Amino acid sequence: MDTLLKEFQSEQKDLIHVLHKVQSELGYIPPEAISAISRHLKISESEIYGVMTFYKAFSLKPRGKHIVTICMGTACHVRGAPRILDEFERRLDIEAGKTSEDNQFTLETVNCVGACALGPIAIVDGEYHGQLKTNQIEKILSSLETEEKE
Repeated sequence: MDTLLKEFQSEQKDLIHVLHKVQSELGYIPPEAISAISRHLKISESEIYGVMTFYKAFSLKPRGKHIVTICMGTACHVRGAPRILDEFERRLDIEAGKTSEDNQFTLETVNCVGACALGPIAIVDGEYHGQLKTNQIEKILSSLETEEKE
C-alpha cells in the first residue's frame, strides 16, 4: 500500500485517483487500504467511505474476474432489461449485487448508462452489448470462456 500511495502527493484532491488506483490493483478497496489512504491524504475514513459509497465504481468487497452490469434505467427497463437480468442471474447462478463463489463473475445493476437508444444494455468487462436479447447471453458468456483459454 505504501508503494502505491507514494505515487500521489498528500492532497485531498487526489482521493478519486487514489481510489481508482487501489481498485485497479486489488480489485476492491479493503478496510486497511482506507486507513492507509486516510493517513496519507490526511482526511477522515468516514469521508473516504462517503465518496466510495456515492460512486458505483468503487467496491468494498472483492469482485469477480468478470464484471457484468445490467442497465435498469427506464428506457432499458421497458425494452426488457428485467428479462436480461433474470437470464444472467440464471446462467451465472447468482443474484444481482453478488459475486459467484468461484470469484469469476460479479453481477451488478445500474440506474442508467446513458445509452438509452441501445437498450436493453449489458456491459461485460467494459464492452457494451446493446439491443440485447436473452438468446444472445449464452454467446456472450461463452466468448469469455474462449478468451480465457487463448
